Amino acid sequence: MDPVHREILRKERLQLSEQVLVSDTVVQYLYQEDVLTQSHVEDIQSKPSNKAKTLRLLDILPARGPHAFHAFLGSLEEEFAWVRNLLLQKLDSQHAVGQCSQEDDCHIPNAILCRVPSDRELSRLAMRLGLEWESVLLDLGLSADALFRCRVDYPHSTHGQVLAGLLQWRRSKGKAATVERLLHSLRATDIHHSILEDVLQ
Repeated sequence: MDPVHREILRKERLQLSEQVLVSDTVVQYLYQEDVLTQSHVEDIQSKPSNKAKTLRLLDILPARGPHAFHAFLGSLEEEFAWVRNLLLQKLDSQHAVGQCSQEDDCHIPNAILCRVPSDRELSRLAMRLGLEWESVLLDLGLSADALFRCRVDYPHSTHGQVLAGLLQWRRSKGKAATVERLLHSLRATDIHHSILEDVLQ
C-alpha cells in the first residue's frame, strides 16, 4: 500500500472504527476484489464487536497490496459515502496526487486518479501507447495468454489489440481499475505521465 494511504488509515483509525460498520457488503466487496482472503474474512467476522471487526480490517489492509486503499474506498461507496468522501478529502489535504512528485510536474487531480477510466479514455490511450504496450498490460496484471488472445483477435490493428487488453484489465479489476493504477504502470515502463494527462483532457 502507498505510504500516504497507509498514513491516512492510521490517522483516521479511531474515527473509522466508530463510523464504519464492517457489514457483509464491505467485507464481501473486498473479498470479491481479491483484497481479502477467505481466512481474512473469517478472522474479521470472528471479532466480538463491530469496532473490533473494523480495527482488524484496518490492521489487514496495509499489507494487501497497492490496490487495497482504493478497493476499500469502493467498498464504502454505497453505505458509507460520507466516510469515503472524508478519506478523499484527507488524501487531497496531503497533496497525495497519486505519487505525482513535484519534480515531474504531474497534475492529475485526485478526483480523476480515483475513478475508473472511460471507454473513450482507454481508446485514446491505446492510440498513444507505442511498443511498450505489452509491458504496460503485463504490469497491469494481464497474462501472456491474454496478450496473445488480443493479438489473435485483432491481427491487423495494434490499436485494437491494446484497447482489447485495456478493456479486459478494467473488466477484471472492477473499481480497482483506476486512473492511478494506469499511471503506476506507465511509470513502471518509463512512459511519461504527460501521455496520460493528454488522454484525460
